[in-house]
Amino acid sequence: MQGKKYNFDEIINRKGSGALKIDALKERYGRDDLIGMWVADMDFRCGDFITDALKRRCDHGIFGYSITPEGFRNSIIRWTKSRHQWELQKEWISYIPGIVKGIALCIMHFTKPNEKVIIQTPVYHPFRIVTKMHGRTVVNNPLIEEKGLYRMDLEGLKSLIDNDKDVKLLILCNPHNPVGITWDAATLRELTHICSDRGVLVISDEIHADMALFGHHHLPFATVSHEAEHNSITFMAPSKTFNIAGIVSSYAIIPNPDLRSSFYRFLAASELDEGTIFAYTATEAAYIHGEAWLLQMLTYLEDNIRFVDTYLKEYIPEIHAVIPQASFLVWLDCRRLQLSQRDLVALFVDGAGLALNDGEIFGMEGRGFMRLNVGCPRAVLQKALEQLNNAVTSLDSLETPKKVSCNAGKDFRNLD
Repeated sequence: MQGKKYNFDEIINRKGSGALKIDALKERYGRDDLIGMWVADMDFRCGDFITDALKRRCDHGIFGYSITPEGFRNSIIRWTKSRHQWELQKEWISYIPGIVKGIALCIMHFTKPNEKVIIQTPVYHPFRIVTKMHGRTVVNNPLIEEKGLYRMDLEGLKSLIDNDKDVKLLILCNPHNPVGITWDAATLRELTHICSDRGVLVISDEIHADMALFGHHHLPFATVSHEAEHNSITFMAPSKTFNIAGIVSSYAIIPNPDLRSSFYRFLAASELDEGTIFAYTATEAAYIHGEAWLLQMLTYLEDNIRFVDTYLKEYIPEIHAVIPQASFLVWLDCRRLQLSQRDLVALFVDGAGLALNDGEIFGMEGRGFMRLNVGCPRAVLQKALEQLNNAVTSLDSLETPKKVSCNAGKDFRNLD
């Protein structure tokens, strides 16, 4: 019997629902009539296997103090083995109240004020923000771009650590946001060898792990070698995969018993290892019943990305889409437009009526880029691209409006 077919073409009005992507437009971009394509959540309805589980839990009617259900860790173990061929032990896993929060907690616990944390720009900007806000120093080890392709600068990384004994952590984005790379085994092994030999702990943000595209596969950092397993903390979540970021259901995985004991005691001291009833319920439902929904959603995303690539090549050749190997975020190379970053943001906001992430928030290497969220119905995506086409076509007569806020997509802690 054929399985259920999910409808990703459905357009759902999120205005007034408290959605950051929509209800914060006026504050962040100076106007509220934009198509929101910035915050990294999708505009697809959550799978009914999750909402039905939440409804059943609500029908019970009592929401008192609860334990971590056995099924929470069991569902993570089964899912991770099935999707990533990584066999976990129960004791390795702990709930955390969000991945950025988990990274911040690692910074607080494993480093001292003024010690240093390496990030690989252009990269998810909270890595930089939380490091600085906790009084630590950010050290950039930028990715190397060659003909639109990105790779790690491993020689540069080695030199940075060898010349600075205050470097204590490296935050890895795997898959990488915003350029969409699923890092290969050789790269990750060399990275861990460099860091392990020099006493630098690797924190691996793997929130986009389940969203590999076009035949690519995600490789969990801790699986590439014994060194990596021994010298890393991995953060994962069903939030991006199943569009449930607002439920806050993230978890840490730490195979090393010494690291695990130290960090999990630190979490427990403030009860930060205790999830909510709905986080546990949604995670179990997603990981037990969500595979068919996920596969259909990924196919839809691949078609959306192909649509963007084809449209840009035909109508807006000045803008090039870096095709992601994972996730629903597309890195747009707009450098051929030869605009300042402020004028580029103005083009998208006031010229095209679109709210994307300003590429510069991901690091200076993001100048000339914008980040596009394609996790939306095709009709919305088509409308957005048509508006962008009209804006670029009329670019010669477009004046940068003074009302464009420099805050459009800048350093806000809860943007992702």
